[in-house]
Parts: sequence; C-alpha cells; structure tokens
Amino acid sequence: MILESKKKIFVFIFFLSLSSIPGLSQTIDLEGLVSAWGVGSFQKSSEPQLGIRFIPEFFLEKSLSDKFALDATVSLNTYGVATFQENDDVRSESDLKPYRLWARFSSSQFEVRLGLQKISFGSASLLRPLMWFDRMDPRDPLQLTEGVYALLFRYYFVSNTNIWLWGLYGNDEPKGWETFPSDRKTPEFGGRIQMPLFTGELAFSYHNRTADINRGPFEGFFPVDNLTQENRFGLDGKWDISIGVWIEATLTHQESELLPYPWQRALNTGLDYTFGIGNGLYALGEHLLLTQAEETWSSGENTNFSCFLCRYPFSIMDDFTVILYYDWENEEIYRFMNWQRTYDKWMFNIIGFWNPDEFLLYPTQAGNNPFVGKGFQIMVTFNF
Repeated sequence: MILESKKKIFVFIFFLSLSSIPGLSQTIDLEGLVSAWGVGSFQKSSEPQLGIRFIPEFFLEKSLSDKFALDATVSLNTYGVATFQENDDVRSESDLKPYRLWARFSSSQFEVRLGLQKISFGSASLLRPLMWFDRMDPRDPLQLTEGVYALLFRYYFVSNTNIWLWGLYGNDEPKGWETFPSDRKTPEFGGRIQMPLFTGELAFSYHNRTADINRGPFEGFFPVDNLTQENRFGLDGKWDISIGVWIEATLTHQESELLPYPWQRALNTGLDYTFGIGNGLYALGEHLLLTQAEETWSSGENTNFSCFLCRYPFSIMDDFTVILYYDWENEEIYRFMNWQRTYDKWMFNIIGFWNPDEFLLYPTQAGNNPFVGKGFQIMVTFNF
C-alpha cells in the first residue's frame, strides 16, 4: 500500500511540474464520461442491477520544441452498483481509484511513458492470446480496462518497423489471462518488435515476471512462499489479401514443480471481411485453442472456443452488433446483441444476452456487468 501511494505521488508531482515550467506552449483539457446502466434478467432467480460510473480525465501537454513534447494524463474511475436480491436486500459496491496516471516524453518517432497506463497489442480482436496486460471485453460498450504501473518505450522506424520495451513494478493483481498475480517486490520486463511483411505485419513479443503461486486459487495452501519464474513468448501477424487474415499465438512456461501443467499454449486464427450489402455488412470469425501441458509441445488439456461477430450500420448514428461464442468442450453457446445510437456527446446502448451462468474468457472489470444468464442491459453514456 505504501509503495502504491509513492508511485501515485511521484507521477502526480511530475504531472504538476509540467504545468509550472515557464516559457513553454501549454494545452490543458478536461474530458471524460458519465455512464448509467440498468440490468434486468429473464430468469426466475433474477437480481436486477443499477449502476453509475464517472471517469474524469485531465490532460496536459507542453511543447518543448518543434520536435519534442511533454504530456500527462490523470484520470479517476469512480462507480457505484446496486444489486437487488430476491430477499429484498440490496447489495452495493462502489469504489474510487486511479484509472490512468502517466507522464510522457515524445517526438514523431518515439515515446517514453511512465505511470499507470494501458498496454495492449496483438492482431486478434475477440479471443486474444496476447491479452497480457489489459482485460478488454469486446462486449463492453465503454471498452474499459484496468491499467498497469509501467515504464514503456516505443520507437518507430521510417520503414514502419517499431520496437517496444517495458518494465512493470508493483502490479500485484492478476492481469490479462493471469491466474497467479505477480510478486509485489520483483520487477517485470519484456519487449516487442513489429515489422512489415508482404501486405501486413509480423511481430514477436516476450515478457518475464515472477509469479506468486501462493496467491490466487492456491492462496493459503502452501506453508511457505512459492515464487516461480514465468516466461511468455508471443507471435502475431495480420495481412490483407482481399479479406483480412491473422494469427496470434503464445507459449508460456512457469518454472515450478508444484504446478501440474507448467506449459500453456494459445493459438488464435481469424479473418474478417466487409460485404457490399447496404451500408456495408462487417463479419469477423475467430477460433481459439488453449492447451495446458506437462512438456513444451506435448498433448494436454485443451479448451476450444469459436466466435463470430457481425456488425451492420443502419445509419451514421445507428449500428447493430451480434457476437456469438461456442464452447466446444461444454457444447454451450454464448449470445450477445447490441444496438447503439451515437450522437456528438451521447451514446445509447440496448443490449440483450443469453449465456450460461459462468463465462471465463473475459475476467470481469470491477463494477461491470458480466452478462451471465439471460437478460438485457440499457446504458446511457455522456461524453464531455
């Protein structure tokens, strides 16, 4: 807790210091969103839900010269949710915490960014093996995700090749697909190189961290601390060959004899295309294979998911989206539909879902509705 407070104070002081540098061109903006939603269920054991969220974002930019700039963002995520239970009790949940808190030094070809930030990459859209640091749920109209405390460096070459280097520290909650959180006192590090290839691009990614297997599902099970080194390797590419095609794969190794499956493999293949029907019918399909194994390439326990997305814009303001998932092992279908109307500042969503009572692919963001069971959601969002 003390370490986390020190990080927040450091970035906030740096942010304030930017506004006090004399003689520099300065831009200050305040923007954000207010969102309110209600959730209803078609099941007998329904628990209606009402919620509200407020995310203000304060952005400051200073131009150092024609080539270099300093900028920073401070953003808060505050929400309250009330769930009405069958026994007439009301279960409430609320929080106020930093959402983004970073400062950046940049030019047209590079950037260095420090603080609480979003780090996301990869070629897949819905079933993402490279969801290492974010928890983006494609069904969420607001596309919210927790950030990570990190130092990120990116450089863009004239040839369109770009490299990423990062270091993370103090992120003691599970990120992305993680089952076990990272050790609080050990830095994480990694990088990525992305380069043009034919009509698209190819990228290689790597990440190293120390996982604390005493926390998570095994919390309190082991009598002593158990830390394990984890290495992740990623490969992804995307190409346009009349239709869009991509591949995204990861290989993860955890160096612990206590885990039954120290190797995890994930492979996503996908394609998309916009049909010339009316205003343009966009369709996307992906398949994800997850494998847990005792050896690098040995057989093990498999999980297979397929998904299909279809989106049609009825007008400039209205579009309709359908997402279907199929769990091959459990033979279950997940259904999601969203009608969205967008104005300059307002967004209205009417959502319907028909799913099993548990959905494990997208870890739920705090304060979000996980779309379980059969029901609907109405959401109103104001962007300022």
